[in-house]
Amino acid sequence: MLGLLAQNIVQLTGTFFLGHVSDPSQPGIAGIYQSASGLAGIYYVAIFTICFGFSIGGQIMISRRNGEKNYDKIGSIVIQGIIFLQIFALILFFLSGFLADNVLSMFMKSPKIYAATEAYLSWRVYGFFFAAINVMFRAFYVGIARTKVLTFNAIAMAVINVIGDYLLIFGNLGFPKLGIEGAAIAAVLSEIASVLFFAIYTFATIDFKKYGFVKMRFKMSIIKSILNISSFTMLQYLISMSTWFVFFVAVEQHSEDALKITNLVRSLYLVYFIPMNALATTANTLVGNTMGMGNIKGVIPLVKRICVLNLAIILVMVVATLVSPEFWISIIAPRDEVSIIADTVLPLIVLLFSLPISSLSIVIFSSISGTGNTRAALILEMITMVIYILAMFWIVIYKQMSVAWCWTVEYFYWGPLLVFSIIYLSRAKWQNKRI
Repeated sequence: MLGLLAQNIVQLTGTFFLGHVSDPSQPGIAGIYQSASGLAGIYYVAIFTICFGFSIGGQIMISRRNGEKNYDKIGSIVIQGIIFLQIFALILFFLSGFLADNVLSMFMKSPKIYAATEAYLSWRVYGFFFAAINVMFRAFYVGIARTKVLTFNAIAMAVINVIGDYLLIFGNLGFPKLGIEGAAIAAVLSEIASVLFFAIYTFATIDFKKYGFVKMRFKMSIIKSILNISSFTMLQYLISMSTWFVFFVAVEQHSEDALKITNLVRSLYLVYFIPMNALATTANTLVGNTMGMGNIKGVIPLVKRICVLNLAIILVMVVATLVSPEFWISIIAPRDEVSIIADTVLPLIVLLFSLPISSLSIVIFSSISGTGNTRAALILEMITMVIYILAMFWIVIYKQMSVAWCWTVEYFYWGPLLVFSIIYLSRAKWQNKRI
């Protein structure tokens, strides 16, 4: 959780600093920058999530080998995963540029938000290469259950990002004043810092002989094994994040203010997702380790305990937010549009009441991937996505309801996913999956 907290601070920092940008000649520029960086961030993640999906496949294999005590086979998974993802990152780099120039402009209504989004992405796409390395290091340390390093790594990322934002957005201490482009550069610098941290820490603390890093030979069979698991996860994440991006573009069609409100709700959503994602990752890894040790009967009780813990944490966070939602919104709201705080309260409350459902759904769904049954996870995701897209089309695009109503689409995603995941774990034959 601490690792994810620091990583999300990287995203929240940009939102916070951009909210303090002011220019008398451009009223409302802070909100424009926040909306553009949020939209560009989702666009970036939607494309990069293909690499992240691949790393999840690697993580599942690593955790299974760790549970089997076949430690010497782990190094090949990590190194060859990094090599493969570097090639993939190069493809995504050029693909992203093409999509931004030829597709994104067709669907965005506000010229100001599009211009700012394009400026942000012109620098942010360089992060593909460094983030591709980071996700495989993350898969390694999560897979061998040494997650403490992720906290230190993410803190290093957050510190570099805060310094970069402070210097480059506002032009402090003699640095150029770059505005939203400065936020993008700071994000890339934080990913470079993350790679350096992982490299130094790994060389200093990991037994290379034990984990099979000493004798390395490229084997396409390893890449194929990872892809056999991760191809479904890669497609699953791409579909999931792409529809999330479509949601934001659809809200942008309503008005600039609607997108500003939605971006503020999303920024707080990131905070709520810290324990949910952390415990979902925990479930994924521990299920893999538990099955690797042959303790099949221990899987369901393990998932139930993680669900209870996740729900308890989320309920505390929801109550804390409901006590004074205006206070939490004001922390990240643009300083030149204070009135937007009150307009954000109702959409935030709509989101808050969906969180208990999502806290259970994300853990149980991640447990399915942890068993190695990623194809089944993809099928469940696809069915859920059909329901989600239909709801989004009706509420957001066709009826163009208020922002608060737009956020009800979260119920149409997490609710069905929870039901389908429970049915799968309770009735399907997942116990003998070999990877």
